[in-house]
Amino acid sequence: MPAGAALLRGSVQVRHVDAGSCNGCEVEIGSAFGPVYDLERYGARLVASPRHADAVLVTGVVTRNMAEPLRRTVDAVPLPRVVIAVGDCARNCGVFAGAYGVVGAVADVVAVDGEVAGCPPRPEAIVEALRTLTGR
Repeated sequence: MPAGAALLRGSVQVRHVDAGSCNGCEVEIGSAFGPVYDLERYGARLVASPRHADAVLVTGVVTRNMAEPLRRTVDAVPLPRVVIAVGDCARNCGVFAGAYGVVGAVADVVAVDGEVAGCPPRPEAIVEALRTLTGR
């Protein structure tokens, strides 16, 4: 369970940031919030503004162009907040490790509270990670 998860019980507003992914994780996040897995029934909801969010899902390696926007987005989320790195690229750069335009993994740029493994992770894994935040 992510460190700040105990503080975010109930309804959790989630901001998603693609820091430089191949879009595989986005497809699975879409599935997790879609009608089959329906993460909203567990109290998690995607929001458009980081100022309305409690948690941030970050996908992909952090590229040079996205390092500062990622920092600013996470800083805009009110405390207490939780940052979850989704997918192998976000966790350890995956197949993009060492690429010229890559700053590093998400944890190299912002503090990460939790991770979801997989390339791409299965929707069930994303649902499980967010259910630890909602407590449902």
